[in-house]
Amino acid sequence: MAREYVVGKHLLDEVLADKPWLRRAYSIISSDPEVRALWEMSNVMAVKRLLYNDHGPVHARIAAGASLALYELLVEHGVESTLLRDGVVDKREYAWLVPLYGALLHDIGNAIHRDLHEKLGALLARPILDRILPEIIEDRELAVMLRQEIMHSIFCTAYDARCLTVEAGCVSVGDGLDMAEGRARVPYHMGSINIHSVSALSIKRVEITRGDDTPIKINIYMDEMAGVFQVDEVLMPKLKTTPLKDYVEITAISGDREIKTYSPRT
Repeated sequence: MAREYVVGKHLLDEVLADKPWLRRAYSIISSDPEVRALWEMSNVMAVKRLLYNDHGPVHARIAAGASLALYELLVEHGVESTLLRDGVVDKREYAWLVPLYGALLHDIGNAIHRDLHEKLGALLARPILDRILPEIIEDRELAVMLRQEIMHSIFCTAYDARCLTVEAGCVSVGDGLDMAEGRARVPYHMGSINIHSVSALSIKRVEITRGDDTPIKINIYMDEMAGVFQVDEVLMPKLKTTPLKDYVEITAISGDREIKTYSPRT
C-alpha cells in the first residue's frame, strides 16, 4: 500500500521519526533564539501589520514536513540528488538538510518586509547557518557549500526564480502545499471576502503519496470549485519553476469527483 502523508502540523514529526541525525539537526535550529525570534517577527509583520495569513513558526513546520515528505518519495523512487550529482556532498544524509533547513527558514525575510522577502530571507539565513551548521558538520568547506544550497532554496521560493536543484524544489513546492483550512500561500487580508479568501477556505485536506506513473501524487480535497484557484495560481507556478515538474502529478478533488488533473504529460 502506498505511503500517504497528510500535510499539517504533525507531518514533520512523522517524517523525522526514523531519522535521528536529521531530528538532531531540527532540534538545533528550532531551539536557536534568533530563528525563533525571526519566526515570530515574520508573523508580526505579515499577520499583525499587513493582516495576512500565517507566515510564522507553524507555517515553517508545516512547510518543512511537506518538503521532507516530497524528498523522501523522490529518494525512494531513485531520483538522483542534485547535490550528490554535482559533488557538493558525498553523503546522502547531508542533502536532506536542504529541504529541512530551507523550508524552516524560507519565510524569515518577512521579519523585515513582505516585499522581496525571499531574497531578504536568503541573506538573513547566512549568519544563522554559519553558526548552526558546524554543530552537525565538522568539515568547514562542506558546511559553507551546504549553506549556499540552503540559501539557494530560500531564494527560489520566489515565483520569479528558477530553482536549480531537486532539494530546493522540494522547499518551493512544500511551501505551496500549506493551503488547507485557509492556510493559502498567496497572502490575503484576514476577514476579507474575495477569490483569494474564498478559494483558500475551500481547501480542506492536502495529501502527498506515491503516484501511479510518477514518484509523487498530490491530492487536494476541496468543498468548493473555487479551491482550484489555489492550485492554478499558487501551486502550479511554483512547481513549474522546479525540477519536480517532471516527477509530480496533482489531482483536485471536490466531493467524490476529480475536477482537475495536472501531470508531466499534460
